[in-house]
Amino acid sequence: MKKRLTLLFLLLLSALALTACGGEDEGAPKGDTVILNVYNWGEYISDGSLGSYDTNAEFEKYCKEVLGKNVKVVYSTYATNEDMYAKITSGAGTYDIIIPSDYMIQKLADEGALYAFEPEKTVENFKYIQSAYKNRFYDEENLYSVPYTYGKVGIIYNKTMLEAEDLARIEAGEGSWALLFDEKYAGKILQFNNPRDAFATAMFYLGLDINSAEPSDWERALALLSEQKALVQGYVSDEIFNKMTSGSAAIATYYAGDYLSMVERNENLGFYYPKEGTNEFVDAMCIPKNAKQKELAIEYINFMLSEEAAVANATYICYGSPNELVLESADYADEMGEEALEVLYGQAENPYPFDPMFYSLTSGEMGEAGIQALVNSYWEALKTENAIELWVHITSALIVVGVLSYAIYSLYIKKKHSRFYRKRETDVKK
Repeated sequence: MKKRLTLLFLLLLSALALTACGGEDEGAPKGDTVILNVYNWGEYISDGSLGSYDTNAEFEKYCKEVLGKNVKVVYSTYATNEDMYAKITSGAGTYDIIIPSDYMIQKLADEGALYAFEPEKTVENFKYIQSAYKNRFYDEENLYSVPYTYGKVGIIYNKTMLEAEDLARIEAGEGSWALLFDEKYAGKILQFNNPRDAFATAMFYLGLDINSAEPSDWERALALLSEQKALVQGYVSDEIFNKMTSGSAAIATYYAGDYLSMVERNENLGFYYPKEGTNEFVDAMCIPKNAKQKELAIEYINFMLSEEAAVANATYICYGSPNELVLESADYADEMGEEALEVLYGQAENPYPFDPMFYSLTSGEMGEAGIQALVNSYWEALKTENAIELWVHITSALIVVGVLSYAIYSLYIKKKHSRFYRKRETDVKK
């Protein structure tokens, strides 16, 4: 019996040893595998879906074949710049690559949260970035960032859900921000779910500077947004895709590149840049100061600027590319088509102004920090006001139901008592 147990024990040890040596999942990270954590917007990289180029998988292949390294890209996404900022600054997550928008890059750099890797010196393919997208206000010395995409904000609308007079104005080149605040489309309007973009829609419409240092300008914008909230179906980020493509909303403000993705799913959608002006933005690749794989992050950025990866990503996400290799690609032009190229690049003669959005607002009486704190407090007030109103409505409804229930119960008790006493009096008489 003991011999049998010993034999069984040895067989078990052998099986465990074989499993440890040769039975592991080939796709699982090995002991010498380097992890690269990438934090990006949703729907913002060619990911291999529907047979497309799989950027992260190709980078892993490049690392193995060219650099001789086993690399695993761990890729996660965020919905807004503010979500990303909270995660980075709170220490809730450590990432090697992030891709914020210009104003957020400025904020992160000012707070010392970014690694100064000087891409002109360290990223070979940085030479393909157009000069117009270098030395921008958010990174004047090209220390912290490499432009990934750029674009402009506009109005997306469903042609089947707008009235004829509004469609005629749009066709005539007179499309306005006014559509976003039109009462006849109440419940069919989508607004940005972040303060800078949402306030900008109101400020452009009112003819105000979106980087104003005057508190009164922000108060006027808040007043307009407060009036608008009764018309808004929802404050959205990535949810806009399903809402607009499904036809559950008629009007939204969002980025031109995202419209090009949406119109592929719903041909009834249209787009225009408002005549009062709009915001031009740049999203760029950055390395957080606390990144664990800084050198590998630089390799990743350089790879993203190579022709095949850059063309694949620009085609997939449908935003404007600052990369000359993309703009010179015949395959890219054929794949995108004339309408998309016109929306993304054909605005050079457009009379409507395109303004950048700063994070560090121009100093005024309150100073930069004071104005920014004011803007954030106004946004919280706007969103909280919605929540309070909903709570008030629910509470009021519960109170009404409670009062009615009590009244009905009291009436029932009175009637029950009345019947009891009438019956008792009858019994006594008998």
